[in-house]
Amino acid sequence: QVQLVESGGGLVQAGGSLGLSCAASESIFRFNNMGWYRQTSGKQRDLVAMIIRDTVTHYADFAEGRLTISRDNAKNTVYLQMNDLKPEDTAVYYCTVERVGDAYWGQGTQVTVSS
Repeated sequence: QVQLVESGGGLVQAGGSLGLSCAASESIFRFNNMGWYRQTSGKQRDLVAMIIRDTVTHYADFAEGRLTISRDNAKNTVYLQMNDLKPEDTAVYYCTVERVGDAYWGQGTQVTVSS
């Protein structure tokens, strides 16, 4: 059973940067899709970025040009580099990996952007 552990969240000033990591307990080669969602208290989880079938990257409109998803298969890790952060980016960020018949989620990491 795959486990995902996010790290790298924290407190940052508006305009600053953070890099999030998602370490998987097994090879991520087996998964079709992998990416990041975020959730503000009282809201649904919104897609941030997704790598589809190891080839195509998709970004939410709010993420385009500021957030970058990448992966390192050798390290079983998915990354989210966040630049030019805004207070509205404040949320819990969740990593997910998916394959046919299965989807897995990490526990989330808090990102807080102050004005």
